[in-house]
Amino acid sequence: MKYVVPLICTIALFFLTACNDSNQDDRHLHFVYNFSTQSLDPHRDSSYVPLRAGVTETLFKLNDETLSVDPWLAQSFEQVNETTWRVYIREDVTFHNGKPLDTQAVKRSLDRSLEENTGIRSALRIESITAEASSLLIETTVPYPELVNELVHPNTSIIDVTADDAIDQIPVGTGPYQVTSFQPGSNIQLERHDAYWDGQPKLDTVTFTFNEDPGSRTMALRSGEADIVYRPEIEMIDTLEQDGFVVDKAETFRVHQLTMNLEREHMQSLAMRRLIDSLINREQIVDGILNGYATPAVGPFLPSFPFAPSYPSDEGQDVLDLVKQDGYEQVNGVLMKDGEPVRLNLLTYSSRPDLPLIAQLIQSDAKQVGIEIDIQMIDTPEEYMAAERDWDLATYSNLTAPRGDGGYYLNATFHPNGALNFSGVEDATLTQKIDRLNQTVDRAERDRMTEEIAQYVDERVINSFLVHPSTNVALKDNVHGWVTEKSEYYMITKDLDVL
Repeated sequence: MKYVVPLICTIALFFLTACNDSNQDDRHLHFVYNFSTQSLDPHRDSSYVPLRAGVTETLFKLNDETLSVDPWLAQSFEQVNETTWRVYIREDVTFHNGKPLDTQAVKRSLDRSLEENTGIRSALRIESITAEASSLLIETTVPYPELVNELVHPNTSIIDVTADDAIDQIPVGTGPYQVTSFQPGSNIQLERHDAYWDGQPKLDTVTFTFNEDPGSRTMALRSGEADIVYRPEIEMIDTLEQDGFVVDKAETFRVHQLTMNLEREHMQSLAMRRLIDSLINREQIVDGILNGYATPAVGPFLPSFPFAPSYPSDEGQDVLDLVKQDGYEQVNGVLMKDGEPVRLNLLTYSSRPDLPLIAQLIQSDAKQVGIEIDIQMIDTPEEYMAAERDWDLATYSNLTAPRGDGGYYLNATFHPNGALNFSGVEDATLTQKIDRLNQTVDRAERDRMTEEIAQYVDERVINSFLVHPSTNVALKDNVHGWVTEKSEYYMITKDLDVL
């Protein structure tokens, strides 16, 4: 069975051409991204487009090489006591509208982020923010050593919340580029922020286009319409290189996972979850679907991380026998429970075109043990999985250590208050372990505790981890200054140029 991604090439080409209307004398770059957004509100947008497009910045930034967190709009910080932090704000920064970045503006922006985004409210654990002359005094509800790391999150971007323009259309940030127009689901037009605090941006204008079709994205590059294409069609990578394009391939912090809805009857069975996990042919996903641009996953974290466990082998386990001990039976090749055939609903989405193919592979393998799987295509996975609970499984792709630490993923995915806890996990022991991690400062001890939690998740098969995909970016050879970041946060930067 072959999954075919719909191609609307004529519309895509018209769309791409229409975006490339800048003055030919300008240093203009056209960037084509694989996700779309209907809103540029940086405190709510789950695609993080305002940060990725160079419109907004955060107080702290992840150093991609050292995996440390460095001050960005913050000048420095100090921990006053277990629950009190002082963050000093840069004095040489202005918003796109010319207003200075001061502590009151930063407080207003953070307050709005906390008000608008329950996930951020849960992640930051902030009790109060006080704006002083040159610093913010931040009180947390509990001892929380990871506060600074969490202030890297794109949804904590600092904007002028008093600006006249609608925040979801033209957010006024501090980044190297400012929004001149936004067509929801289509593109953003950007121009240089001449008063940018960290040096003159090299480009005059940027078109940031949304296109979820990998074939159309690749065609845009080959036709000359685009300068950079994020995640081109995997099957075309060799051809692009042969045609003289640069293809940058990078290992990232991402994992493709099979999210399991523990609120559903069959997924409440540990034996069933183990059976589903055992059916997944990870090597076939790597070689047959991703053309080798991935590595098999066992847990959520890359094996190179110091907090990634060494997982025991599952070889020799008769998982089908365990399922039968849990009340299931095979009748004429069909897996049954209480006289009813097992039928599962699997969600997937096309903005990552490999995920529907993975879903079809899982569907095919499940038939071998008598499990029928229905595949349902959805548009926005985060919104659907949170609002609708009529599904059993979902292919999903997630950044597991975007701040160089495992705490973010564990809190977001497995804590009852986590913004990405689509499984509906409420495990008291697991929650207690995560809460202890959140209050631990020592790095070595945090790594040990993260490893312990990852092992606990593995033993209980709370989600199944498929592969760690590479991030591939194709660009013209006259593009300079592009860096494929492991965090996938920083894309349109002041150093990006077209010669």
